[in-house]
Amino acid sequence: MRLSDKIYNCTDSLTLSMAEKASAYEAAGESVIRFGTGEPDFTTPAYICDGAKAAIDAGYTKYDAVAGVLALRQAIAKKLKAENGLEYSVGEIIVNSGAKSSLSVALQTLLNPGDEVIMPRPYWVSYTEMVKLAGGVPVIVDTQPENGFKMTAEELEAAITDQTKVVMLNTPVNPTGQFYTEQELRPLAQVIVANDLIVISDEIYEAFIYDGHHTVSIASLGEDIKAHTVVVNGFSKTFAMTGWRLGYAAGPKDIIDGMKKIQGHTISHPSTITQHAGVTALLEQGDRIEGTIRIFDERRHAMMERLDRIPVFDYLYPASTFYIFVDVRKVLADPDYGVKSAYELSERLLLEQKVVTIPGEAFGVDGFIRFAYTTDIPSIEEGFNRIEAFLSGNKGYN
Repeated sequence: MRLSDKIYNCTDSLTLSMAEKASAYEAAGESVIRFGTGEPDFTTPAYICDGAKAAIDAGYTKYDAVAGVLALRQAIAKKLKAENGLEYSVGEIIVNSGAKSSLSVALQTLLNPGDEVIMPRPYWVSYTEMVKLAGGVPVIVDTQPENGFKMTAEELEAAITDQTKVVMLNTPVNPTGQFYTEQELRPLAQVIVANDLIVISDEIYEAFIYDGHHTVSIASLGEDIKAHTVVVNGFSKTFAMTGWRLGYAAGPKDIIDGMKKIQGHTISHPSTITQHAGVTALLEQGDRIEGTIRIFDERRHAMMERLDRIPVFDYLYPASTFYIFVDVRKVLADPDYGVKSAYELSERLLLEQKVVTIPGEAFGVDGFIRFAYTTDIPSIEEGFNRIEAFLSGNKGYN
C-alpha cells in the first residue's frame, strides 16, 4: 500500500476515459465524431491571445499575489456587479487555475474529515471525487426526470444531517442542460440559510442560456444567502480558454482567506500571463459572446431536430449549457438492441460507429446519455447518420 487511501477511494474520470479512447481511434486514422467532452471547438479569440502576448512583452512573467493579479480581480468584481448584481471587494475574490481548482480549493478550505456535502443526482463527474479527496462525504439527493432533475427545497431538507456542511449547486447544469430559475432558487436559499450551510454555486455555464432566458446567481437573492455562498466561475467555456486554466471564486472573506492559504502552499497562483489574458477577455469582449451563443443555439436546434427523428430517444429540452441529456431507456428495455446500460450503449456507439457520447453512469444515473453540441453542424449531421445506422439494423428501431 504505497499510495494514500484517498487514491484508492477516488475513481478515474469517465468523460476523460472516453476522450482518450476516441483519441486512440483518431491516431489510427479513424474518423471520430465527438459529442463527448464539454469543450468548445472554437480556438481562443485572437484579442485574448494578443492580450497574453502583450503581457509577455510587458514583462508580466514573475510571481504575483496568491489571490491573483489585482487588475484581474478588479475586472472580475466589475463583471460580477454588472452581470450578476453581486458586490464583492477584491479581497473577497481569488483567482485559481480553472473553475475546477476553485471548487477543489473551496472544498479543502471548508471540510473537516467526515463533513457531508449534499449534491443532486445527476452530478458533474468530479464533484464526488473532489469531496472525497478533501476528506468529506458525498451525500447524493435523488432528483426526478419530470422535474428536470432539479433538486427541490424539500429534497434538500430531507438530506440534511448533523454532519452536513456544504451544498454543491450547479446552474446551468452539466449534464442535464437545465437551469434553476429564481423561483426555484429562493426556497433552496431559505433552507441553506436556516441550517447555516455553505453553498458552492458552480456557474461556469452562465453565458450559455437560450430562448430569451437569463440565469440568476443564488448569491444575488439577499445578503443572508450571499453570506453563505461561494460563487465559482471561469473562462474555459465562455471564452474558449480551456487550456489556459483560469477560474475564480468570490465569497465571504474568511473563506477566501482560507482558500488563499491552501493555494499559497500548493500552486502559489495561476500563470500571470494567463491572468493578464483574462483581464483582456473581460474588459475587451464587446459583443463577441453573443455571437458565440448564437452559433451554439443553431447547433442546439440542429441536434434536437435529429433527436426528434429517433423514436427510441427522448430528451430533456436543453434550455442552457451545450449539452442534451438523452433518455435511452427505451433502447435498454428492448432486447433487440442487446445493450443493458447507458455505458454499454456509449461503448458500442464508439466501437461500432466512432461516435463519442458520455453515459449517464459518469454522472451517477443510468438510462441517459449526454450529448454535447460542441462541434459544427455538418459533424452533428454525420454523427446522427452513424447513430441511426447503429439503430436501423435492429428490429426495435424499425
